[in-house]
Amino acid sequence: MGSFDELEQIREQALVDLTGASTTAALEAWEDRYLGRKGEITLRARTVGQLPQENRPAFGQRVNEIKRLLVQAYEARAEEISHAELETRLATEAIDVTLPGRPVTPGHLHLTTQALRELYAIFGKMGFEVYEAPDVELEAYNFDLLNIPEYHPARDMWDTFWVKETGEGPSNRRLLRTHTSPGQIRAMRERCPEPIRVILPGKCYRYEQITVRAEHQFYQLEGLAVGRGITMTDLIGTIAQFARMFYGPDRTVRVRGSYFPFTEPSVEVDTECILCGGKGCPVCKYTGWLEVAGAGMVHPVVLENGGYDPETWSGFAFGFGVERPSMMKYNVQDIRWFYGNDLRFLRRF
Repeated sequence: MGSFDELEQIREQALVDLTGASTTAALEAWEDRYLGRKGEITLRARTVGQLPQENRPAFGQRVNEIKRLLVQAYEARAEEISHAELETRLATEAIDVTLPGRPVTPGHLHLTTQALRELYAIFGKMGFEVYEAPDVELEAYNFDLLNIPEYHPARDMWDTFWVKETGEGPSNRRLLRTHTSPGQIRAMRERCPEPIRVILPGKCYRYEQITVRAEHQFYQLEGLAVGRGITMTDLIGTIAQFARMFYGPDRTVRVRGSYFPFTEPSVEVDTECILCGGKGCPVCKYTGWLEVAGAGMVHPVVLENGGYDPETWSGFAFGFGVERPSMMKYNVQDIRWFYGNDLRFLRRF
């Protein structure tokens, strides 16, 4: 009868422990201790075969009775604990609808849009109007009419995203524009034979490696002026005035010779790197200078393709990114932050 006494002791202790269980976790631990696969009741049920033959039926019957009793007690206790925990949550997590709501932060313009609007205002004061050209261009406008024929090595300067071909001939192939210069041809053909002074903003697309200072999708702002007697001095003066108005009146600017197929002569305009104060950093490639614009006098071939007689008309053109000047002005260390959708960055501006 010793086994029966031990069985009754387990029953009494189990009920005491069940009464003391006050949380779902404690209840699960109780169930595992007494009713689980290695629980006290389960282990006692496995000892039936070790008892004398005459005691086995009674002992097995008593084990089943105690198990049913404990299961019923467990279910009742589980319901009590569930109700208690629900009441606790309702009391502690209640929403007071009479309290004022959380303020909604109003949205604002993206940093790139802010920079574009500032650039519009600057060039607007210098007599330039905004002219918009399409993002999806014909090969002729993006290359051929800008003095970049198919065999020209300058095409290697841009890695192009091509769109499905339409029309006859290679010049009718469509692409995502690699620069905003195609808008020059469109503007000249639309305004000829009148003088022109326009800026052409928009996105450009190049299949390039993304770094701290270069993206495969970025904004550019193109400038074009066509008239009679326009010289390189007018170009340099325009760019210098832009730099003073955008970066500050004391900003240092330098001009150096370069090459672009659609301008002759061509120059690149640099300004002292604001991020490092000219000491050198990853953004300026440790030179202390950051290129802000490529420019030059409009090539005679491009003028002619636009409908102007290069013997009597001249003009200048320039182009620069929008994100990179913003990096310098607002101390942005990585161009990838512009479109990384990190609200911590976007809310700074």
